[in-house]
Amino acid sequence: MRTFIYKRTHQGDPDSQGWFGNEDCMGSLRSCNFNAVIGIGGICDWAERQGISRKLNWIGIGPTKHPHTDRRGPVVTFKHFLLFEDDGIDFHAIAPALAGRLLRPKAARFLFSDDFNKIEQEEVNRILKLAKAAPSSAKHYRVRKRNNGHCVSKRCKVNPIPLAVSRRCTSCAVPPVCGSSRSRASR
Repeated sequence: MRTFIYKRTHQGDPDSQGWFGNEDCMGSLRSCNFNAVIGIGGICDWAERQGISRKLNWIGIGPTKHPHTDRRGPVVTFKHFLLFEDDGIDFHAIAPALAGRLLRPKAARFLFSDDFNKIEQEEVNRILKLAKAAPSSAKHYRVRKRNNGHCVSKRCKVNPIPLAVSRRCTSCAVPPVCGSSRSRASR
């Protein structure tokens, strides 16, 4: 099973419904060929502040890709989806070999299982077993479009302020997309 593992900087993508790419995180990499995704908290300050650093954050198995012209890659839902966010397991405890490879300064931001040795693949298999019985992602995705750095959530009934000024729209509290200037700088 080809698995995509990447380091996250913040919570919210995927969201609680299991839509990976709702904030356009990992962009065109979501278009790559994979059968499962494992998201782990990175080691940057932003991940630390989000409470996800060095933790297993989420697992998705059996992707379905939904193309959107508003994103750098498709939005992905999963046959099995498990979200931990800041309640995740310490990644060093569950996958010490992978943690040693990913959670060190200047390590790669993402890996595909083509690059794993036998021990790392065993760790991936152990992680994926956690989500084998998990329910699926939501079936339908409602795109929240981007508009020059402004929140244009369909839930927002008032003119939102620019995301460069605030991390959330003041009227609907929808988090910004990863394309905002702040999140690009922190990747």
